[in-house]
Amino acid sequence: MPRIIVYTLLILGLLLLLPPVIAANARSRPNPNRPINIIQDMDLQAKFLPQTKNDLFADKRSQRPAVSGTVARGEAYLDAHFNDGVVNGQWATTLPSQFTLDAKLLLRGQERFNIYCTPCHGYTGVGNGTVNQRAMELVANAEGPVNGTVWVAAKSLHDPTVTVQPVGQIFNSITHGVRNMAGYGSQVPTEDRWAIVAYVRALQISQNASLSDVPADKRGGL
Repeated sequence: MPRIIVYTLLILGLLLLLPPVIAANARSRPNPNRPINIIQDMDLQAKFLPQTKNDLFADKRSQRPAVSGTVARGEAYLDAHFNDGVVNGQWATTLPSQFTLDAKLLLRGQERFNIYCTPCHGYTGVGNGTVNQRAMELVANAEGPVNGTVWVAAKSLHDPTVTVQPVGQIFNSITHGVRNMAGYGSQVPTEDRWAIVAYVRALQISQNASLSDVPADKRGGL
């Protein structure tokens, strides 16, 4: 093969390697310069930057205050029963109308309960979760505060002071916390908090049930 062809192929091969090398270098190194955009529409669009002048308004500000009375979509929270567990200023005694108390809801509540609640309250809700057990061991084996703090034992969900609480109050405790327990409103969606409430009620009934709680047609002659 003529040398000119060999040299030409070598040069072309090296040129073909340049794009991936340049791309790899660009991806691996931070660059203070603006990226190169083939289509400049987004870079050159007409807009007012924050704290700049806008002659359209009397105060000449480009930043506009929120219109009075506006509410972000989905954040009206008009349903106090669903969002706060309150009906007519009192703790709700029933689930919101959005829910049907069935196996699907209870299974969802069990799943969420096992994730968020069992570390302290335990799987049966008596307060024997692994976090609580370990904390109580540390407190029992030391004098005074442990690591600069103290531990308050997790509440049993079967305690008489809890079993008498309306479902709305339990929902509020999950949402905002109670005593030393932190709130889970920012971590657990509203629907899942109600599912947990339903499952907590099922747990409480399972430990304190009587024959009268069983429908007559399900008692099997008892």
